[in-house]
Amino acid sequence: MALVDVKGVTKRFGGLTAVSDVDLTINAGEVHCLIGPNGAGKSTLFKLIVGLYPPTKGSIFFDSIDITDERPFARVQRGLSIKMQAPSVFKELPVRQNIQIALQARFSGAERDVEEERLLALLDLAPESGKLAGTLSHGQQQWLEIGMALALQPQLLLLDEPTAGMSPEETFKTGELIKSFNAEGMTILVVEHDMAFVRQIAQRVTVLHLGKIFARGGLETIIQDEKVAEIYLGKTHAH
Repeated sequence: MALVDVKGVTKRFGGLTAVSDVDLTINAGEVHCLIGPNGAGKSTLFKLIVGLYPPTKGSIFFDSIDITDERPFARVQRGLSIKMQAPSVFKELPVRQNIQIALQARFSGAERDVEEERLLALLDLAPESGKLAGTLSHGQQQWLEIGMALALQPQLLLLDEPTAGMSPEETFKTGELIKSFNAEGMTILVVEHDMAFVRQIAQRVTVLHLGKIFARGGLETIIQDEKVAEIYLGKTHAH
């Protein structure tokens, strides 16, 4: 069952076509990775799905409903939750309060307290819960923000390069977290260029190149595709 259906979507910025006639299906219950070299159009496509950009043409459906013209907050109410690349936690507030703020949209009273403890434990942030969010390591701030996105109990969690700037250990731990959310039934779309991380989490992969779909399929098929290796290895990697 398609949870997200992107049909013939194009995005132009003046004379530049960032995304060109893209079809993308994200099935309910899968971890889907959107990959490609820098400048491939990954972030633009991500922003089209979350509603930060309107498409120049094409349509976007969520759970069979046309959301092409809906604002981001309306999409969030339908069950999309977003974690952008740069962490945007409330740095001057304690970790626990960040989680509380995120939870108040969906929970109250004792139920909220239980959910708060569950998220802090899940993210391994319980020992840090009294600290100001701004004093956490970069990786911990990213996890806190993922926790805030999870607090909305989304049907679809969208993560834009969630491991940018993380150590290999933090990256691996993030992958295990994502797999645990998915095991509970959450659908996840991850925009990423770190192939080791993609190997850890992806079930299906869509490769973008120069704004177009270059390849798509199961993880193994994509990893073994020599043309995919070529567009990656023929480009300079940004780390």
